[in-house]
Amino acid sequence: MDRDTTGSLLVLSAAAAFGTLGVLGEVAFRAGLSVPSVLTLRFVVGTAVVWTGLLAARTLRPATLPSLRLPAREALVAIALGAVGYAGLSVGFFVGVQRMSAGLAAVIFYTYPLFVVALASAFLDETVGVRTVAAAAVSLAGVALISLTGAAAFDLVGAVATLGAAALYGVYIVVSRATLQTVDVRVLTAYVTPAAAISLAGIAAVTETVTIPTTAVGWGSVVALGVVATAFAIFAFFAGLTRVGAGRAGVLSTLEPTVAVVLGVVFLGEPVTATMLVGGVLVVVGVTLVQTSGA
Repeated sequence: MDRDTTGSLLVLSAAAAFGTLGVLGEVAFRAGLSVPSVLTLRFVVGTAVVWTGLLAARTLRPATLPSLRLPAREALVAIALGAVGYAGLSVGFFVGVQRMSAGLAAVIFYTYPLFVVALASAFLDETVGVRTVAAAAVSLAGVALISLTGAAAFDLVGAVATLGAAALYGVYIVVSRATLQTVDVRVLTAYVTPAAAISLAGIAAVTETVTIPTTAVGWGSVVALGVVATAFAIFAFFAGLTRVGAGRAGVLSTLEPTVAVVLGVVFLGEPVTATMLVGGVLVVVGVTLVQTSGA
């Protein structure tokens, strides 16, 4: 399997894993957990998984694992990616969900591929071909159709917070791509997850919204969020990002809302409409376009 195909499959796998956030998050909220606490526990579990895996690999195959120590500059960038980037975009998106609806918030948030393509072209010298631009447009149209179905009223604060999260995610992807040129993907993941956990724990403490799971369902949702939607998803995304570039990774990631809708229908009994199905087809077409493009 060539580098391009492997990278695309890794990014698509990450998108599928990130697509479980909505369903697992809803389960956690129904179990009585607050948004800051869900996000904090998600990254605490993710950190435990990542570091357990790294330490086990160091014990079993030490020669294959790079040093976990980073130079000061790279370490600060990695910490900022988690504490500011991931924590910030997570909070911004959920503010949008709370003030509007998951659908309308998703429509605004999934404009981030446009930020990624523009930033990658400007700062990473990545070539943006006509097919990649067309793929972004088609995928975003599909996301809009999926997300606008049943959307609630527009809210200015929620919209600004969600658009800020989209812009921050675009910056996060581009900075990650640049950082991965000198930092191993496993090491970067090991820095990002605990930094996000600490930052989000601070937010939960300051806002006095600390809650702990009290049921097996609550703990199960938190563990699944940490393992699937955090440790695996971030690692797979970083690994794919190094292979396909920031622009294409951003467009391929628009598969995520389609996965989220399907999971919502299957596990939460959410309704599905013809409009949503058309949107899903458009996302798949967009992903196919960017996978077969030369840029």
